[in-house]
Amino acid sequence: MGKLDGKRALVTGAAQGLGAAITEHLAEEGCDVMGWDVNADAMKVTANHLSEKTGRTIAGREVDVTDPAAVRHGMEDIIQLFGRLNICVCNAGVLISGDSLEFDVEKWRRVIDVNLVGYFITAREAARTMLEGMGGSIVQINSKSGKRGSFKNSAYAASKFGGIGVTQSLALEYAERGVRVNAVCPGNLLDSPLWVESLYSQYAENHGLTEEQVREKYVQQVPMKRGCNYRDVSNVVIFLASDEAGYMTGQAINVTGGQVMT
Repeated sequence: MGKLDGKRALVTGAAQGLGAAITEHLAEEGCDVMGWDVNADAMKVTANHLSEKTGRTIAGREVDVTDPAAVRHGMEDIIQLFGRLNICVCNAGVLISGDSLEFDVEKWRRVIDVNLVGYFITAREAARTMLEGMGGSIVQINSKSGKRGSFKNSAYAASKFGGIGVTQSLALEYAERGVRVNAVCPGNLLDSPLWVESLYSQYAENHGLTEEQVREKYVQQVPMKRGCNYRDVSNVVIFLASDEAGYMTGQAINVTGGQVMT
């Protein structure tokens, strides 16, 4: 018996990394899962692999969370396939860093559009579906950068600070109607594709360090002296999605090894 037996879930940005790990953990706990990603081929491969691995129904679709019509159609697709939606994990996001004096404004807007506007669009359509059913749980994957500023990372921090505002506002709006809305704020996922394929090189340039020095710098900032891992995050997602968190809404839970405590 899993904590989420019989539930139906959506995970955005599910083709790889943290999104794929959350999808897998939800399935392990008894969920059938729909994964969305802009990378259709990768999403299909991940869905097939995790379905075979977990024995649950896991489907994948190409959906851009910044497109309201695509999100609405995607929700209709979930209802057609699963009959209902109980859990929505808003994980899709991008990170582009840079010196504020030189930051390309279109790139800055892109971060806001995916991380903040895309979160709002997805959460709104998930809530619409849940309110017509038996309620549910919406979980945003936020960041420690949603709690405090981030060096040469103004767009990402702005999007994540705003995401907590959206989380709290929607939680107030739906509190009496059976839909809970919470956020998880992970620390640095130092072994994730985002870091390995992008952030180490971006931060090395921004900080004037080697990539190895960047990793050590971020490890040393954590009281527990290690980076965050996927299961650290997904454990909290599972809890917030479950009935065990039935009296929690509007919260932004830190998973940072003590790096952020407020």
